[in-house]
This record gives sequence, structure tokens and C-alpha cells, in this order.
Amino acid sequence: MSAGQTGIRPPQLILFFTSCLLSFTGGHMVNYSVIIYAQEVLGSDVLSGLGFALCFGPPLVLGWYAGVLCDRLAPTRIIHVGQFSLLASAVVLALGHWLVEGPALRVASVLAAALMAGVGWSFVAPARMTALAQIVTPQKLPRAALVLNLLVMTGFGLGPMAISVLRIAGGWPTVFLVMAVLFVLSSLCLLAVPSAASHKPHRPVLDEVFEGLRAVYASPLLSQLLLAAIFGYLMMGPMQVMLPKFARQVLALPEFARGAFLGALAPALIVGGVLAMLVARRLANGPAIFAATLFAGLCFGAIGLTQSPSLATFFLVLAGTSGGMGISLIVASIQAQAQDSVRGRVLAMYTIISQVVPAASGLVSGVLVYWMGAAQAIAVTGVAIATLALVNAGWMHALRRYRGVAAAQSGHEPAP
Repeated sequence: MSAGQTGIRPPQLILFFTSCLLSFTGGHMVNYSVIIYAQEVLGSDVLSGLGFALCFGPPLVLGWYAGVLCDRLAPTRIIHVGQFSLLASAVVLALGHWLVEGPALRVASVLAAALMAGVGWSFVAPARMTALAQIVTPQKLPRAALVLNLLVMTGFGLGPMAISVLRIAGGWPTVFLVMAVLFVLSSLCLLAVPSAASHKPHRPVLDEVFEGLRAVYASPLLSQLLLAAIFGYLMMGPMQVMLPKFARQVLALPEFARGAFLGALAPALIVGGVLAMLVARRLANGPAIFAATLFAGLCFGAIGLTQSPSLATFFLVLAGTSGGMGISLIVASIQAQAQDSVRGRVLAMYTIISQVVPAASGLVSGVLVYWMGAAQAIAVTGVAIATLALVNAGWMHALRRYRGVAAAQSGHEPAP
């Protein structure tokens, strides 16, 4: 169902994107709250990594079913269900903070909230991407996908900044209240956005999952784009787990300055998304993806080699900009390459990657910080990501030859 079929008006598209920004900001506030609360209130780096893993771990199981549902039902219905789970996670965090005495006893509420957030992310992320394909024309879909991913990254960057400002204004209760309000407003914005079910005959869930996997396997370019997404998202977990500790212990920044440091990701990711929109039709997208991931890894690793707040912020901005550009090009290319009949399942695979990979790397990051300290862990992680980018550029032949969305749409894209 395209924009022409639904008759969607520009105000409805604006409402959809507004709903996305509110939801993504609230969702990443939940993720950061679990991490920071575990580190600063409960005093456990390992618990912060475990909490983050629970925030993004459930899609590894539920994401496959979510993809099938996205190809069956109206995506907006799925979004509402997922956001209710995210709202519940904010409520559980608030209740645990208000009603449970003693940090040690709050562990259960933090982990329960993280799990609820993970369930919500399992459905919200693929459903929003699938809904986008219903409300814009195929010709506008790649650029709209870049805008949507830009909003994802903006929410990711705004999360820690919002938490810092709100904690100064009213403490943790204010943080939890604002998260809940964001999810409610996001769902209200979505009420005016049309979407429709496919009405195709339903088959067993596993059969439909394997149909999506076969579609990916049949396309070397699509499968390599998904693999590139795995390596592109490796840095997200360390960013959310290692950087708060680094800002507090190594840079010795006060509360507001820590929020500003972590919040530097917001403009950096926005710039990265804008750069992706500029280069998508001008540069060979495949080589650009490899180069962006390589540069992001090197810049992230450089953060661990400095004790200067200004230099650390500079390298963080460079890492966020290049990483954001690479991920934006990947997601726009996946939208362009996915067939409508299996779009929900393919996008679910992407969102599983975007959530599970940061969760796994976040869990490992908590352990690395415990063993090495934040600075050394950041340096090692950055070098590893850069090395993997070089290795992938050597063997991913289809992606290395991929010119981009414009070439694919014009029919001039060489066969992978």
C-alpha cells in the first residue's frame, strides 16, 4: 500500500515522524536509565550491562514473530502494542524507585523494566519501518527511510541529554514521568496515520519466517547489507555502557557536563544522517559503508586514549557522524532491496540486528569495563571494529560493488 493508495496527506506523514521521534527518544531514555541507574544508584557495572542486554535481547526471539505479524496485520496496531510495553517499563522503574527501600532490593524492578522494554522494542522497531513503506511511494521510500533512521539516531543521542537535564530538574521520578508521557503522546500522534493489513492467507509462523530467510539468502547484496549492519551496530553497546563510566571516572565530569558529553551524539548522528542523504545519490554506497564503519571505529578507540574532555568530545562527534552515516546508508539500501511480499520479515531481521547486537556488545562491554577499566576497554573496542571493517571490505564483493539506491532504481546497478 503506497501513499497514492492510502491518500496520506503531508500532515499525517509529519505526525508519523513526530510519533517516531517521541517513541525513539523515550525508548532510548529507558535504555540509558537502566544503564545509569544500575551504575550510579545500584553501583554495578555488570548489572548495567545485563540490564542493557535485557532491553534489546528479547527481539532475538520475538523479532521473528514480529516480522511475520508486520506482513500480516496493520503495522500501526503492532506499534501501539509495543509502545504499551515500553510505557509499562517506565512505570515499573518509577514504582521500584518510589516503593522499594534500599538499592539492592531495586535490582528486580530494574531488570523487569529492562525486559519489558526489550519486548516493546521487538515490535515497535520493525512495525514502524514496515508502516513507512505503506505511507510513502516506492520512489520516495529510500529517502524516507533515511529520515526515519535520522530520527532513530536523534532519539539515541537525545536520551542521555534528556536524562541529565531532568535529573537536575527533579531527580529520577521526573525522568520516569517524562518517559511515560513521551510514549502516550507518540501513540496519540499515530491515531491519524493510516495503515492496512495484507489480508493474505496465513501459514505457520515458522514457514513464513523461513520464507523471509530464503529471500535474503537468494540476494547476495541483501544478505551482505544485513551482515554489514551487524558490524555497524557493534559500537552502539559500548557507547551506551562504556561512555557514561568513562565520563565520570576518567574525564571526571560533573552531572550536567556528563550529559552534554554523551549528548554530543545527538548532533553528530543528525549530521551523519544528513551526510547519508547527501551522498546516497552521489557516491558508491558500498565503499562508503565500509569507510564510514572503519573511521567510526578508529575515532571511538581514540576516545580511550585521551583524558581531555574536549578531545574526547571531538572524537565522539567524529565517531557518531561516520557511524550514523554508515548505518543510514545500510538501512536505506535494505528498504530499497526488500521485496514487498517479505518486507516486514526482512526489516525484522534488520531490527533484530539493531537491537540484539548492541545488547550483546553492551553485555560484553560491562565485563570489559570491569576487567580493564573504561579507557582501555574503549580503545580495544575501537581497534576491533576498525579491523573488522577492513576484513569485511575484502570479502563482501556484492556490497563493495554496490553503487547505491539511485543506481538500483534506475536499473543501472550491476548484478551482485
